[in-house]
Amino acid sequence: MIGATPPARKELVRSSERISYLYVEAAKIHRADNAITITDQDGVTHVPAASLSALLLGPGTSITHQAMTVLGDCGTSAIWVGEEGVRYYAHGHSPAKTSHLLSTQADKVSNARKRLSVARTMYEWRFPGEDVSGLSMQQLRGREGARVRRVYRMWSQKTGVEWSKREFDPNNFEGGTAINQALSAAHACLYGIVHAAIVSLGCSPGLGFVHTGNTRSFVYDIADLYKADVSIPAAFETVAALEPGEDVGSKVRRAVRDRIREQKIMVRIVEDIKRLLDREEFDENDASDGDLMLWDGKGTVSARINHGSFHDSQTDSE
Repeated sequence: MIGATPPARKELVRSSERISYLYVEAAKIHRADNAITITDQDGVTHVPAASLSALLLGPGTSITHQAMTVLGDCGTSAIWVGEEGVRYYAHGHSPAKTSHLLSTQADKVSNARKRLSVARTMYEWRFPGEDVSGLSMQQLRGREGARVRRVYRMWSQKTGVEWSKREFDPNNFEGGTAINQALSAAHACLYGIVHAAIVSLGCSPGLGFVHTGNTRSFVYDIADLYKADVSIPAAFETVAALEPGEDVGSKVRRAVRDRIREQKIMVRIVEDIKRLLDREEFDENDASDGDLMLWDGKGTVSARINHGSFHDSQTDSE
């Protein structure tokens, strides 16, 4: 839309306060002022882009250039996914304007001692009241594996949904059991909002502390903090209440969305990332951050001036 003024940074909703995600398939997405419109068989729906954290674009979706423009201006992550949101293909613009948290993340993940400390902190949050300071990564992984198995068994007993083990084929979503389908779709939603929070803070999805070697390693690190509270119970409760003919993917996405809102998961994700990186004071909406600088070995200098005079003086002195 020619002439539409992009929203000012101070007008954007903070990452922790945004609507978690919206999954769209078989629809056309356009722009109307600073909102997007979704047109499908049910009509036209207006969505405030500045209040949305992540837009998951499923099969059969087409989006206009202007719609992508407003999503970029609002710092909304556009994520292209496969059927039921299980496969991840690509993502769009990040709202981050500064690399402060990214620099801290890179420093901690590149130092074995600091990396182990962050990893232990993440495990410690999952084992409240337990001292994990002396445990190795192998011991922590073993304890976490046992905890996750207990969580699956607990929800199976609580809901009456039969459970044997976690198994799924990303190339054959329909081939899995109902509970494994529900878990795959639920985890995918959780990954989407965690990814959106990570990039909104300027961090790297690929620099993980526990997971490594994948472009979304940090996404998996952070998502594991909330599966026991969000995606696992949502999946079991959805399957327990599933009526014949109901779409498990659609129903579990709504269940995940409700839990994210009720438990203020977006707030927790942002705060937890800052705590992990020891940057609780960081404000992603601070307009003074994000100035382009040059590194000079001792600190930084402005990148918006010509430093040729310094080079000339050095040459003259030689």
